Amino acid sequence: MKTDTVAARGSGTVRRVLEAELRAARARGAEQPSVVDVGGGSGGWAVPFASAGCLVTVVEPNPNALATLKRRAEEEGVSHRITVVADDSDALGAHVAPGSADLVLAHGLLEVVDDPALVVAALATAVAPGGAVSLLVANRHAAVLQRALAGRLSEARQLLASADGVLPGGRDTVLRRFDLDALSGLIAAVGLDVALLQGDGVVSDSMGSGAREDELTEFEQLAATISPLRDIASRLHALGRRPS
Repeated sequence: MKTDTVAARGSGTVRRVLEAELRAARARGAEQPSVVDVGGGSGGWAVPFASAGCLVTVVEPNPNALATLKRRAEEEGVSHRITVVADDSDALGAHVAPGSADLVLAHGLLEVVDDPALVVAALATAVAPGGAVSLLVANRHAAVLQRALAGRLSEARQLLASADGVLPGGRDTVLRRFDLDALSGLIAAVGLDVALLQGDGVVSDSMGSGAREDELTEFEQLAATISPLRDIASRLHALGRRPS
């Protein structure tokens, strides 16, 4: 049997949580856990999940990203474990049966879709009882702090004043950023239990190269769930669980 190790890009805090979800899915009887990665891009999560023995569906409209995904999957020998859906997130229900996924990912997606509530509702519909939806989003408070520390106080004030945590006039790269209350509210509104709220990138995104990797990983995992450190991480990570 494949191991549950998911050697995807990104911090160990998110990876560790998702590996625990694989183990939980197998404990529920899913020998090959079903994972749906919505907005999965070039396969940064999909290919490692497939390598760990999962059956992965990637929903992604960008043809260049999908070409990279297919090449990476072929190089790793896991193409047979990955189903590619070249479509937008709002078409998820047309391609994934309700209640069929052990784990649904939306990482870096809610910041750019037109209607985050509608997308989260579709994610919740796809997940099986006992399974989880993993959301990884940009943190509005971190964006404020980063600009303030860089001396860009006018931008920091604008982010604070913005309802969506973005700069006015189309000067931002995303449509919105989130705080913990907004993120947990989206999860609860679709009938999922908020199983986890943690930070991702508390200090790692702003540090130089001086820290040892093992020490940095240990600190990030410790700080990820401790407020207020969690609350100023570059990204917020949440798990919403479908009641069994």
